[in-house]
Amino acid sequence: MTLQHLHYAITVSEAGSLNKAAEILYISQPSLTGAMQDLEKELGITIFHRSGRGMTLTNDGTEFITYARQVYNQYETLMEKYGKGGTLKKKFGVSAQHYSFAVKAFVEMVKQFNTAEYEFAVRETKTIEVIEDVATLKSEIGILYLSDFNRNAILKLLRSSDLEFHKLIDCLAYVYLWKGHPLAKEETISMQQLGDYPCLSFEQGGNSSFFFAEEILSTNEYPRTIKANDRATMLNLMVGLNGYTLCSGIICEELNGSDYIAVPFNAEGDTSGSRMEIGYIVKKNQLLSKMGNLYIEEIKKYLRKQ
Repeated sequence: MTLQHLHYAITVSEAGSLNKAAEILYISQPSLTGAMQDLEKELGITIFHRSGRGMTLTNDGTEFITYARQVYNQYETLMEKYGKGGTLKKKFGVSAQHYSFAVKAFVEMVKQFNTAEYEFAVRETKTIEVIEDVATLKSEIGILYLSDFNRNAILKLLRSSDLEFHKLIDCLAYVYLWKGHPLAKEETISMQQLGDYPCLSFEQGGNSSFFFAEEILSTNEYPRTIKANDRATMLNLMVGLNGYTLCSGIICEELNGSDYIAVPFNAEGDTSGSRMEIGYIVKKNQLLSKMGNLYIEEIKKYLRKQ
């Protein structure tokens, strides 16, 4: 088994088919097929399910790819630091809950590199996928929040995935809505005032848990709720239906536009459930890459301005 075998297997797992992986790797499909068969024979396991729809990982394959990414990422880090004149295209990925500041920091970080030499990825996704992406090293860094409600459940999941949480900022909840909303000019907004308007939340999947909700106070009983899968749809629903969501109040106007505002949420004396601790997750004892360190610096720089 060679580093090339690891690179091939990782690429196939990400591409989902031998054809696509062969194109990415600039090799013939028969050569790639042979390499994967040799690897499976050497390891004594089946890494991929093969079907007319493509290639999917088996249970053994999922575990193998997790370890393969760790080994290959360490190799890439060594090459980044000590290699000279190599043609290896370095990779860096971030997975995050739907925070515009996380995307803004990513943009500022990428500007410092030649995108022809690097392969960058930013993924705004479900909470459980943020955790899974970092656990499997699909992404180096994940961005999510903890609260009094979800803290124990999320930290338990992080520990079982060999991940650690690093705090970036503490903040109270805000009501996020468009400037034309009937409540937009209020100094604060209470839950009672929101009763006539739909609460917007990000879809977390069929088996989602309250603990995975991106919106704080997710256990409240909202008489009207609408779920969305992406930030653009949620912003449209705010305008079209006078919807709202509860968030950190850290909004990047450059990305979301200037038609939306964040109004402090009035917790009416009980702020314990409306506090958010936003931070990043990484693999335990893993040294961040140059891109990873710069990304965290850009996030901290942005948050200091808020």
